[in-house]
Amino acid sequence: LKRLGSQLRWADGCRRRRRRRRLLLLLLRRGLKAGRGGLFAFFFLAHGGVFSGRCTDEQSRRILAKLCFDYGTGMLTGDLCEDLCVTKTLTYKRCLYYNQGKKVIQADWRGHPVILKSKNEIFSSYHSLGFLEEMESQGIPDTELLLMVALEVKNTLGLELPNKTVGPLWKKRGPRWKVQLASLWALLQQEEYIYFSVLQDVSKHVLRVIGSCGHFYAVEYLTAGHAWHSTLFSLEDAVGASLSGIKHKAKAIIQIAISFLDMVNHFDNDFSYPLHLCDIKPENFAIRNDLTVVAIDVDMAFFEPKMRDILEQNCSGDEDCVFFDCFSKCNLKNGKCGAERANTNLQVICDKIFRPWFTLNLGGSAVSFPMQLQLQEAVHECAQPRIKDISNMQSNSANSFSQLYNLFQVSQKELQKSNLADSSVMVTRET
Repeated sequence: LKRLGSQLRWADGCRRRRRRRRLLLLLLRRGLKAGRGGLFAFFFLAHGGVFSGRCTDEQSRRILAKLCFDYGTGMLTGDLCEDLCVTKTLTYKRCLYYNQGKKVIQADWRGHPVILKSKNEIFSSYHSLGFLEEMESQGIPDTELLLMVALEVKNTLGLELPNKTVGPLWKKRGPRWKVQLASLWALLQQEEYIYFSVLQDVSKHVLRVIGSCGHFYAVEYLTAGHAWHSTLFSLEDAVGASLSGIKHKAKAIIQIAISFLDMVNHFDNDFSYPLHLCDIKPENFAIRNDLTVVAIDVDMAFFEPKMRDILEQNCSGDEDCVFFDCFSKCNLKNGKCGAERANTNLQVICDKIFRPWFTLNLGGSAVSFPMQLQLQEAVHECAQPRIKDISNMQSNSANSFSQLYNLFQVSQKELQKSNLADSSVMVTRET
């Protein structure tokens, strides 16, 4: 059943992408005939604007009002429901994202910005535990409840976790434990919530969960990346105006790049299985005030066992073995995609994050021209997928990792020397 479910998701995703490509091609052809207005419509749809009409204040407030109504009727609960629905210390600010039911809302919680997220907008759209209605007030022992939670987490992540890791998901049983469990069950059907909740105590590279109300959960608000931004991340928003100078920006970019490498190493080596990121783009990452990189969208993140299950599908060529940013190689003898991923997190980050940074002139004269050339060459080499050399992929990736880490550290030292030299010149002028 697990294998069948993965195959159905794979096939459904492929069909949706093919239909979308055909639709966009048709719109482009019609747009070219219709002129400027038609082209605008094409780019509006191509960039997700088809959903933006529902990402409105009115729609978002209605969703939160329904959430509070369900809380008032005793359908759901959570440690943030009182703040959202009674004391109003958790207040709506704006809608950030809406796509096929997934809702991302910016809110203010006791004077601090937070993000409210849910995979579906309505509580009743999640699968419920039908047997709860038949249970007596204390019908299920805590050990069995914990086992239920552990099995659901295992099903989502594709691996078993020790009870001490799963335990925090099920808080102490209260007098309304059935509502507690129903609310938790809605949260456990959201992969991102599980990833963030399970990993936040062992990883600085994932969002911290603040609390929840029903099927909505709140996470910390951070400065997210944007592909159109000149530095991918708004450094001023994250750290302040102190990073407005060109040399300060170059230093910050190097520090963020090192944090990306730390994250890659952490996800590859610090868990029981590697964590694969299959949707790598600036918008899915953010930076904290100390420039630590954080994964803020992990809908397409999979631990190794689930990654292998997703990749191992029927194929007639390598193009059938591509799952977003993760791909394997087609074995034409048995018509199956290889279960082993043929590229790495580092390769995709080099291609989509590092390449825009280090293809340009980094920091003017702050980083020496020879160092800029070395960085460009190392990033280019790192970004090239080696499909024909899967057996040596890990060693090649490790070599690229070491080379980049060393170059980033040398660049940091160059920038520090440049800043010291500038300070000396300023002191000399003042004297």
